[in-house]
Amino acid sequence: MSLFYLSLHTNYDIKKTDMLTIKQITENTDAVLRGLEKKHFKNAQEVISQVIEANDKRRNSQNQLDKNLAEVNSLSRSVGQLMKEGKKEEAETARLQVNEIKEKNKELEAAMNEAAAELQNLLYTIPNIPNEGVPEGYGAEDNVVERMGGNHAELPADALPHWELAKKYDLIDFELGVKITGAGFPVYKGKGARLQRALINFFLDEARDAGYLEIEPPYVVNAASGYGTGQLPDKEGQMYHANEDDLYLIPTAEVPVTNIYRDVILEEKELPIKNCAYSACFRREAGSYGKDVRGLNRLHQFNKVEIVRIDKPEHSYESLNEMIAHVENLVQKLELPYRILRLCGGDMSFTSAITFDFEVFSAAQKRWLEVSSVSNFESYQANRLKCRYRSGEKKTELCHTLNGSALALPRIVAALLENNQTPEGIKIPKALIPYCGFDIID
Repeated sequence: MSLFYLSLHTNYDIKKTDMLTIKQITENTDAVLRGLEKKHFKNAQEVISQVIEANDKRRNSQNQLDKNLAEVNSLSRSVGQLMKEGKKEEAETARLQVNEIKEKNKELEAAMNEAAAELQNLLYTIPNIPNEGVPEGYGAEDNVVERMGGNHAELPADALPHWELAKKYDLIDFELGVKITGAGFPVYKGKGARLQRALINFFLDEARDAGYLEIEPPYVVNAASGYGTGQLPDKEGQMYHANEDDLYLIPTAEVPVTNIYRDVILEEKELPIKNCAYSACFRREAGSYGKDVRGLNRLHQFNKVEIVRIDKPEHSYESLNEMIAHVENLVQKLELPYRILRLCGGDMSFTSAITFDFEVFSAAQKRWLEVSSVSNFESYQANRLKCRYRSGEKKTELCHTLNGSALALPRIVAALLENNQTPEGIKIPKALIPYCGFDIID
């Protein structure tokens, strides 16, 4: 197997990057800054300088504290000896010195803790360093098309977009969702609801057959889980927050499933771990408006099946290959035209080291719709999670974490409805018929 499933279609050299730690920042500062520049992280030089300064304060305080503690121990031992020798005055002087140093140590401990807290808060704001195979670029227009597949549907000029098809066949009621909750919370009805359930079960069965263990996770998580996978503080404004309980509605099952392995030391023989999970997903998507958010194109609540892997660093890109192949197999079985994009530095997520997006073509809208992102986070999330494994030499090392949508339902449904519309009704792809219980929506 080649290093990358897609490497036959690209000249990029994929190389593993190291975790973003204090050691990397202090010993490879220029490389870190170059990586942050590729991700267009603002004020990178200033933030990295603050990190180094805070780390120096922490280390200097710790070093002085260690010296003082050694001196306290030495003086404390001498007090007893001096008393035995009858040198009470000298013993009292030594005791006063001990008390004086202990007072100074309180100040040093406070300074060290303050510097450590500042350091931690700064590190939370720094994104992952992109892999060397990530192309330069600022946004979606700079992403690289790696592969295309499937056949584009030929529709008549009067073909309907999915929101009109949903109304025609009474599949989805967007107005009722507005009444109950608000915009972006559709109500699925009849065959529309059955299609949702069919897709969820199809995706879960395909993941199970590929060796993924199914997880049914909570739909709310605590702040530690959000910080562990990197949604906090980066995406705090995009997450629904229950203030009284300080809990967050999940934006994806990645968050609770990956956090299963927070503060865990795995055995090497357990890797790779392969989990999948269905969940509802909740995203505020503040500021979204216009034609790109019509119908199912952008929602505040939607359904998705997620695949998650925990792996050894030397094997994680083989895992990435397998995940890409798995998602490609799904869109092929759904008979949808698709393309796979390698995201540029400016269009990647905060936590990702490299990401491949899957898009399907919406024939009636005449546009590509993103339905999956498959990412390798390398050791970035694992460093925050303290997710490690014990190697054969009994050493503990950070794992690599990966995840991908397999798949997100809304835009898959949009493309299925639009691409398969006929004068008789909407045809169901062959792979879905056993799950739906019907072969056409009429």
